[in-house]
Amino acid sequence: AGLDRRHPLPALITTSFTAKITFLGRVPDREASLRSEPLDEVFASFAGVYGEDHGGETRASCSRVISQHPRGTTIRNVRQFAIVSAEEMAEVTAQMGVDHFDPTWVGASMVIEGLPDFTHVPPSSRLQSEAGTTLVVDMENRPCHLPAKVIDEGAPGHGKAFKAAAKGKRGVTAWVEREGMLRLGDTLTLHVPDQPVWPHLAAARKA
Repeated sequence: AGLDRRHPLPALITTSFTAKITFLGRVPDREASLRSEPLDEVFASFAGVYGEDHGGETRASCSRVISQHPRGTTIRNVRQFAIVSAEEMAEVTAQMGVDHFDPTWVGASMVIEGLPDFTHVPPSSRLQSEAGTTLVVDMENRPCHLPAKVIDEGAPGHGKAFKAAAKGKRGVTAWVEREGMLRLGDTLTLHVPDQPVWPHLAAARKA
């Protein structure tokens, strides 16, 4: 039988993996401080979270995409949320020699618990609440030196160790695909793209 195009195969696989939201926050003014302020709930709009300095439907391009766009170019904002894993952050702080992890130190928008190797979920994966609020994973959020100052305020002398300790464990950035509320304790289901890894990636890196 031929392919029935009236009912195409889904582009996303609904997995059995779920995560619980254990922290929500926003950074009111990243020029003043990267520290995020804790919240019990947020409304995830198409522009992100109201009052979040990383919000907006567009943003000015930065050094992360300098190979594609001159700095300051207006581009789509796919960095509305900075999401980290409670399990990965526990590993990071242990490596740093710190007893506990404070998500406000790294400007986290959300901390989730329950997804293994969360930083490396495939780009374009979805995190969807039971009410339907949906975030799209853009890509891995590479660690930088910016949280060091805030970390030193809570754990003096440990901030400089963050960048190396967080390599491969810094979480992801994400943007809002479907608006709605997100609350502490909400369960998110992981949906991943039904697509194999591009086989030419190694060759492309050498080019």
